[in-house]
Amino acid sequence: MIVHLIDGTYELFRQFYGLRSFSKGDDKPLAAVGGVLHSILQMVEQGGTHFGVATDHVIESFRNDLWDGYKRATGMEPNLTDQFHAFEEALAAMGVKVWPMVELEADDALASAAFLAEQDPQVDKVCIWTPDKDLAQCVRGDRVVQVERRSKNIREEAGVKEKFGVPPALIPDYLALVGDKADGYPGIPGFGAVGAAKALLRHGPIEDFPPEVLGERKELALLFKNLATLRTDYPAFAQVDELRWTGPTSAFAAWVDRIGDARLSERCTKAADQRVVPPNS
Repeated sequence: MIVHLIDGTYELFRQFYGLRSFSKGDDKPLAAVGGVLHSILQMVEQGGTHFGVATDHVIESFRNDLWDGYKRATGMEPNLTDQFHAFEEALAAMGVKVWPMVELEADDALASAAFLAEQDPQVDKVCIWTPDKDLAQCVRGDRVVQVERRSKNIREEAGVKEKFGVPPALIPDYLALVGDKADGYPGIPGFGAVGAAKALLRHGPIEDFPPEVLGERKELALLFKNLATLRTDYPAFAQVDELRWTGPTSAFAAWVDRIGDARLSERCTKAADQRVVPPNS
């Protein structure tokens, strides 16, 4: 089986701003939610069976306590943030496993779910649907891969090395040195992408850097590495078949009405009739 792990926060942003480009700023209250639900149904129609979606229920996490400049909800548009909780409830009503994250981030849930799924011998491949650089650390060979929906690029371990110059295990070190603007930490001055990769390939992880490479900046680099390191101990599921999509719940009809998209109901019902198989098959 193939397990599909989806960055719900990214998908909601993508749908919101994609729709806005056509609506000229006239945002329908739950249009982005409907857009993501349609995209997941498309994956079901294309043969997908096991899904998990992680969301940032609260944008802030424990990382904000470690670094004051870490990303926050400040400046986010209310028309977007108002859709987050509805998005999570609508996903659950459609029968999709959802992880609304509070103390951890959506990326931590995806990393944890990927770790758990990789251990299951039933699982042939794990696809993590996100363009986020930090999720590259979860890639393992060609069994756990990162998929960028917009570019349709599938990045396995060789692809991670080609893009960043380092293997997946060194991605937290790499991001610590070059920084991650999206997450709000600047990296270490003097380290660009090429220089960071060369240093890591020569010395290994930041902990093993000789004193002359970072000097007094080593402590800061290790702090940034901690920010970039995704947690893999979140209990995303006990059995992988918890992720099997078996169709919508009775609550989904009410969500279809709220979203105002009757096609969602038609498409979901048809997909369930065609794709649902017994959990033990």
